[in-house]
Amino acid sequence: MILEVNATRMELLKLKKRLVLARKGYDFLKKKQDELMRRFFELLEQVGELRTDIENRIQKAHRSFLMALSVMDREKLEEAMMFPSQKLNMEVSTASVMNLRLPRFDVSSEGSVYSYGFAETSADLDSALGAYSELLPEMLRLSQIERSVELLANEIEVTRRRVNALEYILIPNLQDTIKYITMRLDEMERSNLSRLMRVKEIVRSH
Repeated sequence: MILEVNATRMELLKLKKRLVLARKGYDFLKKKQDELMRRFFELLEQVGELRTDIENRIQKAHRSFLMALSVMDREKLEEAMMFPSQKLNMEVSTASVMNLRLPRFDVSSEGSVYSYGFAETSADLDSALGAYSELLPEMLRLSQIERSVELLANEIEVTRRRVNALEYILIPNLQDTIKYITMRLDEMERSNLSRLMRVKEIVRSH
């Protein structure tokens, strides 16, 4: 589609500069899109592996906890878990990837997950609580990666639209308009040349 501009040499120069910038912008956004896609699939693979590992470990921890429930007195179990002694600290920050702010969770713990004596508790309870304690940072890491995947997917879609707009709309429109103005200027130049030649012939005949 030809843009609505005046067919002048000044306008032609402006359009050529816009075309150069549009092509540079397209190249930059295409590279950005490729890098975002690379990171997206890299994180997506991590999500699949980590989720499978966490689900398996959760099932194992649940089985240990159910075994503890089956062999321990409920009052003893509730008493053992009534006063947790482990404290978890989480720092939330962001990491910049291609001008995109991705979440980052850093978890640290203080104290022991075992807030009871081992004499009156089941070894299955120890195994379950130990597994849950180890799983929490991994679950937060999974949440971090999944959120990053979501943000990357959104940014990829925005970038894709911009790339397509440049490739299929703006750049072709600029090229068509430049071609049209160039043809118009050539026509005007030929017309002026023809008029000058006629004027010369008239002058010579007199």
